[in-house]
This record gives sequence, structure tokens and C-alpha cells, in this order.
Amino acid sequence: MTPLHKEFGGEKKIVLVGCPNVGKSVVFNSLTGAYTTVSNYPGTSVEVSRGHCQIAGEQYQVLDTPGMYSLLPITEEERVGRRILFEEDPHVVIHVVDARNLERMLPMTIQLIEAGLPVLLLVNIIDEAERIGMRIDIALLDEKLGIPVVGAAIGRKRGLRELRQAIADYRPRRATFSYAADLERDIQRVTGLMHGKYRLECRSLALMLMQRDEEVQKMVLAGEGERAAGIAEMVNIVVFERRVDLHLRISLERKRICKGLLDGVVSLREGGRPAFAERLSALTMNPWTGVPLLLLVLYFGLYKFVGGFGAGTVVDLLEGTIFEEHLNPWAIAWFEQHVPWYWLRELVVGEYGLFTLGVRYAVAIILPIVGTFFIAFAMIEDSGYFPRLAMLVDRVFKRIGLNGRAVIPMVLGFGCDTMATVVTRTLETVRERILATLLLTLAIPCSAQMGVILGLLSGVPGALAVWIASLTGIFLLVGLLAARVMPGERPMFYMEIPPMRLPQPRNVLVKTLTRMQWYFLEIFPLFMIASVLLWAGKLSGALGWLVDVMQPVMHLLGLPKETAAAFIIGFFRRDFGAAGLYDLQTNGLLSPVQLTVAAVTLTLFVPCVAQFLVMKKERGWKVSLIIFVVVTALAFSVGFGLNRLLLVTGIL
Repeated sequence: MTPLHKEFGGEKKIVLVGCPNVGKSVVFNSLTGAYTTVSNYPGTSVEVSRGHCQIAGEQYQVLDTPGMYSLLPITEEERVGRRILFEEDPHVVIHVVDARNLERMLPMTIQLIEAGLPVLLLVNIIDEAERIGMRIDIALLDEKLGIPVVGAAIGRKRGLRELRQAIADYRPRRATFSYAADLERDIQRVTGLMHGKYRLECRSLALMLMQRDEEVQKMVLAGEGERAAGIAEMVNIVVFERRVDLHLRISLERKRICKGLLDGVVSLREGGRPAFAERLSALTMNPWTGVPLLLLVLYFGLYKFVGGFGAGTVVDLLEGTIFEEHLNPWAIAWFEQHVPWYWLRELVVGEYGLFTLGVRYAVAIILPIVGTFFIAFAMIEDSGYFPRLAMLVDRVFKRIGLNGRAVIPMVLGFGCDTMATVVTRTLETVRERILATLLLTLAIPCSAQMGVILGLLSGVPGALAVWIASLTGIFLLVGLLAARVMPGERPMFYMEIPPMRLPQPRNVLVKTLTRMQWYFLEIFPLFMIASVLLWAGKLSGALGWLVDVMQPVMHLLGLPKETAAAFIIGFFRRDFGAAGLYDLQTNGLLSPVQLTVAAVTLTLFVPCVAQFLVMKKERGWKVSLIIFVVVTALAFSVGFGLNRLLLVTGIL
């Protein structure tokens, strides 16, 4: 393959690879600092981080690849990670592994070495390994592997200097590992026919051919010309002869090699008592203790901090005091005095004005909620809790056709459903991606929408419980039904469990600021666009017409006519719609039952424009339109039924 990227300004490239949750991003940030960019890798929708650093007076470009478990890819992220290795011509490939799981992760190191890549092994999180009684002889592992090995705990800056020195001093070394005689014979039968020029070693390519890697097969057959047919025939012969256990045999041979390499390298101290973090980790994954702990996290992290402090205290200060009492009256008075054109006054300070609606919603109502959510999310993320949550919910998610891995886009959906829809591509099968997209669209409120609704309903006894119960019930019911209707296989679930630790203030700050920057660059302009569209709709009468069209639907839901505007603007932004309910509630137009019905229906209602467009890009027009229609019908049906139930029972 030819490289897609030439080295910029003669910079050498450092490529970081490894499983998820081994500290790869921490290594990337430690090397590059603030000089990073995130963009889609060419020809894909997978984001790759690039940064720059200077080591021993020389400039390097650093690439942080998506998590991968092997050179045989399953997900699109793993395919992109391998493409980077194939195409970027790295000066050094740093394989980051978790010291506590060294034996399980070392087989990928073997694959990288076999491929002839310039590998440097970084045994990370070594402090956690030592805490549980492990001792790793780094120098002996270096000697046995035949490549540079560095022991580190990069999150605590331990080993960073040694890593930078190893990069500066890196010189390629060749190492070979022998498989069993019969497997070696089959490898030689394939490599003996290969005479093309490849970036990777023929031995590595032969193993991937034998494992039916389609991308490698196309590359080799294209590079061999007339010899291609003979190679394909030989691969078919080998695969047929070993049709029962080929993949397993290669995997077991690599494990045998790794076990021999680690003999004398790793030792365990007996009798050590597990640290508090290890005991807490076990509690978070045990259903009997994990569910109460999850409820505590949700209560303090989302309800009290985001809903109470963010949507309550901060929003009251910004929206109620600063905007309503000072900024809005001043802006309206100034425009009425100095601007003679009615249409311009309406555009800036009218009912749907850029300032009075767009800026007020974006800065005074949504920003505090998004900001507090991002802080809470970063703290939970940095603690290592999310992979444990995935293990906890795996059994429940299997009932709805997903597995624990889907908890990542689901949790991200509480931040932004648009971003979470993109992340569904990390799921292994098309079936899982469609199911996850449907559930995200239907029952997962984004942080801004959720924060406003939490703030609204927390003042009505029982309303918040009804909202949560309705969303949870719909999420599980639709998931169960969709899982039964949709065909397809259910993949196995596996996930690395990083160490559990106190969140690092610097990491939380960097993650929060990065996401806030994304909010201002990507989301804030949408508020301005939505304000202009609503202004135009009001002047042209189109908005009033849409409100009249939706009035019968609002009547069936038991809601006032004015609520239709919240649903309409909710399509531009979900949080816009929730903020519309905030205004209606503030003006005393909604009873407790109406507020609850409106909140449930609006949460289940169609996704915002941004999410719909991303959904169309990821799933295609047909699937997106089906999801759109199903979600709309379900939202209004549930709202109708809930209104009748609440009125009959008198719960609120």
C-alpha cells in the first residue's frame, strides 16, 4: 500500500497503538501537550488525533490510533488503526499495554514485531501492577523480545523521560519467533510464493492470508501479478487442511510464545491484600452492589450536580438575574431607541431574536447545564468507572440485542446524541448499530435537554419519577421488541478494565475545556440558525401555520396550544424545545400533569436536525426515515396514554 500522508516538514512519525483503556491518550497528551488536532482519517468517518512534539531537538508528529486488540480488525476503528500502521510509514510504533494484563496483550506485540514494524513496547500502569504484588523485569523483557521496552506510569509522569529517551535513541531491531513445526511449514508454503514488495514482512502477511483477511488478500494479489493465482490456491489448500482449528492454533501458538517470554520476567508476591480501589472495582461490577452504586452516581452526578446546581443555581443566576433583569431589557431598549426597522429589531431582540432567544438559551440556559454535565462526565470517565458499568449492564443489554460495549454510546448520548450516534460505529455488527441508533434517538436525552427537564420536574413531587420510569420502560420494551424483530448475530463481549483511581484534576479540566470548545464551535451557531429560522417563520406566518397543524395533536395529549412551538423548535435543537417548556412553566401555562406529559413526549420525540443528518450519514436514508416515523408515532402514543393514566390515577 502507498502512504496517504507524507511526512509534514520532514517530521518523523510516532504512532501509538494498543487496546482501549491502557492509557494511550494519556501518553499522547504527555508527549504532545496542547498542540493537537482531531480529524477524520481520509476515506473514513473515524477520528484520529494528531499532535507534535520535540524530542532531543528533533520534531515528531504523533498519531493516536483508535483502540485495537489485534492486527486482524473487527470494527471500523480497528481497520483504521491498521491502515495507519500500513500507510503512515512510522519512525516508531509505541505499543501501549497494561502491566497487569501483560500476558494477554503481548500477543499483539508479537504480531507487530512479526510485521517488521519499528516497535517500542511501553508497559504502562506499572504502579498499579506493583500495588497488587506484581514485579516486572523490564530489562529481561527487553532482551527476550529484542525490542526496546519501557516501564511507566505515564498518568503520574513516571517513565516519561525514559520513553522520550527511548524514542530519541530508537534503532530498528529484528526479532523472530518460531511456531510449531507444522504451522511453520504452512507459513513457508505461502511465503515461498510471495515475491512482491510490501511494507510489512511476508511472514506476517502470510499469517493474515491464512486467517482470511480480505484487505490483505486484495493487497497481496494486486502486488503479485501472475503469481497471485498460485498464492490464492496455496492459501486455500492450507485453510482447507486446517479448516477446523487454524485461528485457534495460531492464537494458542502466540500465547505459548508469550508465556515463554514472560518466564522469569513477571513474579507475584503472595498474600498481598487487594487495595481499596480493587475492592471498589469488584463492587461496581457485582449486580447486588453495582446497581446501588450506579444510583448514587446518577443521583449525585446528574440529579444534584447537573440538575440541581447547573440547571438550578447557575441557570437562575444567568437567565433569571443577568439576562432577564439586566441584559435583555437593556438590549431591547437600545434597539427600540436606535433601530427604526421593525424586522431588524425582531431579528435581534424579538420573541425569537438572536440575542433574546438564541444567545439567552445558548449561554444562560444550556451552557451551564452542558458545562456541569461535561465536568461530571469527565470525572466519572477519568475514574475508570465506565468500563465497569459496561460489565454491569452487559446482561441487561443482551436482552435488547446489544452488549455491554453499547453502554459507551448510550452514556455519551447523555452528553450529545449526535456524537453518540457517530460512536455507534464501534459496535461490531450492523444489527447492533441500528438498535443502538434507534434507542439513542428514542429514549436518551442529551445533557442540555436532560438538565432543563431535571430542573423543571424536580420542583413537582413525583413528576421526575414518572419521567424516569416512562423512559426506562420504553427503552427496555422497544429494545426487547426490536431485538426479536431484527435478524443478525450477537457478537461476544470483551472489554479492558483500566485501574480505578481518583480523577486527576488536570485531566478533568482538559477534557471539560475541550468539550466546551466543541460546544461553542459546533452547537452555538445552530442556536443562531434556529433563531433566524424561527424569526423567518414568525414573519412569514409559517410558524403559526405549523402550530395550528399540531394543535389537534396537542389537544389529544392534553397540552395547551403554545406547547406546539416547543416541539417544533425542538426539532432544530432538543435543548431548544426543553428550554421552550421552561418558558411555558415559568409563565404558569402548564399544570404538573401537562408538564410531565410534555417532558416525556418531547424527550421521546424526533431527534434534532443535527442528529438526524448524522443518522442519515451513518445508517442511510431508508433506516433513518423508518426510525424517524417509528419514534414520532411512539412519542405521541406514549404521551396520549400517559396523560390518560395520570388523569385517571391522580398520581400527580
